[in-house]
Amino acid sequence: MKKLLLLILLSYNFQFVYSQIFDVQSIKNSGADDKRINLVILSDGYQTSELPQFEIDATNFMNDMFSQEPFASYENYFNVYIIKVPSNESGATHPGTAPDEPTTVVPTIAVDNYFGTAYDSYNIHRLLFTSNTALISTVLANNFPQFDQALIIVNSTYYGGSGGLYPVASLGTSASEIAIHELGHSFVDLKDEYYPGDSYAGEAINMTQETDPALVKWKNWIGTGNVGIYPYATSGTAATWNRPHQTCKMRYLGYDFCAVCKEGIIEKIHSLVSPIDSFSPIETTLSAVSFPLNFEINTIETLPTNTIENTWTLNTTDFETNSNTVDIEESDLSAGTNTLTVVVHDATPFLNIDNHETIHVSTITWTIDNTLGIQDIAANDFSLTLFPNPANTTLNIKLDNLLNKDVTVEIVSLDGKRIKSAPLFNNETTTIDISTISNGLYITNFYTDGVLISSKKLIKN
Repeated sequence: MKKLLLLILLSYNFQFVYSQIFDVQSIKNSGADDKRINLVILSDGYQTSELPQFEIDATNFMNDMFSQEPFASYENYFNVYIIKVPSNESGATHPGTAPDEPTTVVPTIAVDNYFGTAYDSYNIHRLLFTSNTALISTVLANNFPQFDQALIIVNSTYYGGSGGLYPVASLGTSASEIAIHELGHSFVDLKDEYYPGDSYAGEAINMTQETDPALVKWKNWIGTGNVGIYPYATSGTAATWNRPHQTCKMRYLGYDFCAVCKEGIIEKIHSLVSPIDSFSPIETTLSAVSFPLNFEINTIETLPTNTIENTWTLNTTDFETNSNTVDIEESDLSAGTNTLTVVVHDATPFLNIDNHETIHVSTITWTIDNTLGIQDIAANDFSLTLFPNPANTTLNIKLDNLLNKDVTVEIVSLDGKRIKSAPLFNNETTTIDISTISNGLYITNFYTDGVLISSKKLIKN
């Protein structure tokens, strides 16, 4: 998916192919660019002589970002690059036209900076913004097209920033807090938890008009860490919208992200990057097998305690748990074809989603012939979402499957009887009629090529 987005971006910016090439520098390398989230920080309002200071400023922001959860736990999932874009003049334009000009003196000035960042945007003094998104996209496409998220740091000591496709932040008071807050918008599509205005209100990870605690999207967090259903106001349209917390970073700078927003950030991370960094063997064998057969995976660990877990199955039978290596002896194999599968998922307490073991599941499957060795290898990322759960008359299952392999679901009673089964189709939502099933607890098992890749409880009520 990252490569597809890249092609779209490059096509969109074909007209800008003659743009300048700037100095690109890595300030954090956690792994290969195609297996990490690439955060790119660009400079604006830094003259050439000031670019060493930009590197310091960008590094300071990066350190602040990775000191806060959930970014602290998922630091290993990110690479960070800077693009040193020189400006003709230092700082940002301040026309002095906003009706809310601060009482402290902020000089009125016109600055020839590269991206055109300026205060007083849309008549709000602190709104440090540029409409030149096409220019930013061009610089990214020509200098670091592998980016996943970019932001602009502006060489100005006055308070200000903005969101949008590419967040902007100054060096003023709470500069890092502004940038991290704005990344919540741009990277994860979080909403402000102060009322953003009717035109910006909408259903989102952390904003809803639902008031029923049993139905609200963050129902599993209610009562934990002061998560609840809080109206934005006591009257007007704002009173019809609700947020999950009263002091989240998406409302006030200087606070942590609330549990709901942390969960949303982690889900975004897993949607972009598989926790499986590498595996072996990566090639099939062409000669007689020699035992034991050695299999290994390397995962991108979370910090400070690794929450990435795995389960190995051999011919659908549990073989090993939470081990990065397994050895298969000849006596472990059946005659003919065997399948060894490792299923990897994140067990972090920051995630509290129904059926999360069936979301963003990563698998590697080796097909083994007991005399010829490894005959086939399939690396797959599955995203399986079940909703609603508990369910009444229908169960919906959304499948995203990068290899387009066949996936089936079986609903099984606790005594082992198969109640329902259905094929799942890639990038589609399958609806299963469960109206005739008795109320109670069931197990949903997901299979690909006959291999169990995940299981989760289903409650029918």
